Amino acid sequence: MTLSNKICEHVKVRTGPSGIHIFDRRTGVNILLDEVKVPEAAWSLAPRHISVALTNACELSCPYCYAPKRPAALDFGRLAGWLTELDDNGCLGVGFGGGEPTLYRKFAEICQYAATSTGLAVSFTTHGHNLTENLIAKLHGNVHFVRLSVDGVGTTYEALRGRSFSLLLDRLRLAGTLAPVGINFLVNNLTVADLDRAIELAIDVGAAEFLLLPEQSVNGKGGIDDCTVKTLQSWIERYRGPIPLTVSEVASDGISVANAFTGESSLRGYAHIDAWGTVKRTSYDDEGQAIGADGVIKALGLLNALQGDNRI
Repeated sequence: MTLSNKICEHVKVRTGPSGIHIFDRRTGVNILLDEVKVPEAAWSLAPRHISVALTNACELSCPYCYAPKRPAALDFGRLAGWLTELDDNGCLGVGFGGGEPTLYRKFAEICQYAATSTGLAVSFTTHGHNLTENLIAKLHGNVHFVRLSVDGVGTTYEALRGRSFSLLLDRLRLAGTLAPVGINFLVNNLTVADLDRAIELAIDVGAAEFLLLPEQSVNGKGGIDDCTVKTLQSWIERYRGPIPLTVSEVASDGISVANAFTGESSLRGYAHIDAWGTVKRTSYDDEGQAIGADGVIKALGLLNALQGDNRI
């Protein structure tokens, strides 16, 4: 990591077409100096955030899950090298997922590496049912944010996930002893009616964020319908709760969202690495660019060139 993108152990600086971005991974504070015009030659090469599917393995069989079902898991050494490269080139955070990331053989070790050997903020998204006091102890000090998937409340959740909702509540509270917790809420025609109760739950467990995930089509099937999108938009407009709402970028069409980085192309904001080591624009994409010996930044450049955008 160069001195130009690190103020101290927990504060990084990233430059881009939107200005100078200062980020504190310890507190989650973001400051954008958008009045500063940064020359293109000085723009950071890495995305602001990278998500990584550590493995395709998962014990659940949710009907709307987009994750590939073919077995795959990333090599620890290769992944550690990519994280270092991304950190050196201005990436601010990594989000580990899957599949179910807690099933990755060296899950605690990769979180420790990212937290202690890079300046990246470390988060992971989990169904929560593998969280134990032993795992939490191993992760302590090496995770800055935890996201738990909560698709519906009560019997809605149990019908979709096939797991106990009361056990999920226990895992949510346990996760809160590790780091700030966010709730990922999948929205479809079955869960949209549970939004108010889900916010009450989020308040009760002290969640720091509520991420809306409109259901995406998988292999041409499923996906949120137009009526449910309208219901969701109306709910967002009425919302006055204390917990910040966010929405996934890939699913934000038709939903009013604020974006401070309007001058940046998609790969400057976000990219995804799947469990085979292919970098993609989103986790939903079928096509991407395999990461070769030249590293992840080179692969990002090739992906942009293949898809007609030469800004990385």
